[in-house]
Amino acid sequence: MKRRSVVVPAMLVVLLAFGTSVHAKETKIESGIYVNDINLSGMTTEEARQKILSYVESFGDAQITLRAVDDGAISATASELGLKWGNEEILEEAASFGRDGDILQCYKELKDLEYQNKVYNVRFDFDKSKIRSLIEENSEQYNQEAVNASLTKNEFGFQITEGQPGIVVDAAASADAVYDYLLGEWNGGACDIDLVVAVDEPAGTAEELAKVKDVLGTFTTSYSSSGGSRSANVANGCNLINGITLYPGEEFSCYEAVSPFSEANGYYMAASYLSGQVVDSLGGGICQVSTTLYNAVLLSELEVTERYNHSMIVTYVDPSADAAIAESSGKDFKFKNNTESPIYIEGITTPDKQITFTIYGVETRDPGREVSYESVVLERIPPDTEVIYTDASRPVGYCSVQSAHVGYKAQLWKVVRENGVEVSREQINSSSYMKAPRSATVGIATEDEGAYNAIMAAVATNSVDQVKAVAGAYKAAADAAAAEAAAQAAAQNQAQPPADAGAPPPEAQPPQPQEGAPAQ
Repeated sequence: MKRRSVVVPAMLVVLLAFGTSVHAKETKIESGIYVNDINLSGMTTEEARQKILSYVESFGDAQITLRAVDDGAISATASELGLKWGNEEILEEAASFGRDGDILQCYKELKDLEYQNKVYNVRFDFDKSKIRSLIEENSEQYNQEAVNASLTKNEFGFQITEGQPGIVVDAAASADAVYDYLLGEWNGGACDIDLVVAVDEPAGTAEELAKVKDVLGTFTTSYSSSGGSRSANVANGCNLINGITLYPGEEFSCYEAVSPFSEANGYYMAASYLSGQVVDSLGGGICQVSTTLYNAVLLSELEVTERYNHSMIVTYVDPSADAAIAESSGKDFKFKNNTESPIYIEGITTPDKQITFTIYGVETRDPGREVSYESVVLERIPPDTEVIYTDASRPVGYCSVQSAHVGYKAQLWKVVRENGVEVSREQINSSSYMKAPRSATVGIATEDEGAYNAIMAAVATNSVDQVKAVAGAYKAAADAAAAEAAAQAAAQNQAQPPADAGAPPPEAQPPQPQEGAPAQ
């Protein structure tokens, strides 16, 4: 039998040898492979990865300025905007170049490297959530709210103030614009990018406001029994609301308009209700402001969206005709302009302690339509017997008396008449008011055992009048002793020459408003 010889083509021998070579060098990147200007020749995949990451990080300090307005901008580095390597897949391609594929393809790729380098380009990426957060946290300072056209009423009538447009940075659109620029146009250096700014158009025109001249509703209450502090609070709250223009669909919050209740905002300590007790607080009496406005709103037939009654009955309006506001409990009085035209709120107080709110707008109701409100008392709840409280932090002679409060359950009804004939009757609200007994808080702090025993004996009678009388006697004695001591001190000072006879007298201090009743 003839033995056959097998002839292996020279090219096949070369390719087989090449295949062996490829297997031996598979952990190293071939010579002539670049990423940008980085020569990856002979590197392992991990070495190449670290080299490329360092290259990307080298651009992290580039300053990127986001411009909101001409003279305002947000500055950040590329790192702060989440700079990162955006096409890591090129490393796998570079590592497998000349190795993956059939033998002929690998041979051709490696032969090409002998004449021309294979270059991959890094693509940058950024963290869009970081870009948006940076814009949201820093753009507020550049936002300028539109100033709506408004009215001012004086003795000559209404004056119109034109509105002013505002600008608002659109955080979402701006983040998209910045991200797209950095991915498509950024060259790795410092750059300026414009944020997306929207124009906030003001509400109202002079033509619209010129029509506001009709009285939709007006209401007055008296605070003539109030002391100086409460009177000042009522006048201050009224002034904070006076002059507000409300456009169709807008909601008014009385609490937002008159708060915060602080000395800096013009308030004094005065009596108010808290958990069935009359206590002094900053802004005591402000509820008479909200109540007076509430009744003007009802007569204007505007939409009341939030209203609460007081915890105990007030004296300046009928039961269920009140509207309380309170910071501690979150009570607010809110209403919405449900007309098709702007409205103007006028609030005034007078020297004889009257507060009046008048709401102006465009009257569209029939001239024969008459609106009134009736308070209906469902139940009257007498207070309990008198209560005496002792206070060890107060001296003997101190006595604070609070009047009794009758409890009520009541409703408010809206009555509509047309040409004098009643056409509808609708319940507007329902209110419950706590009862509270007449009470006295009496001081018992003293080192005089006889005085202590006397005041505790009065407390034991459970009579407010008896406690008040005994405490009053001790206070009168204490006041007399203090007056005598002051007189003796004054006489002694007059007998001695003044230290500086030429010194001017101390500057007189202006009188401060004093607290008074009734409570809110």
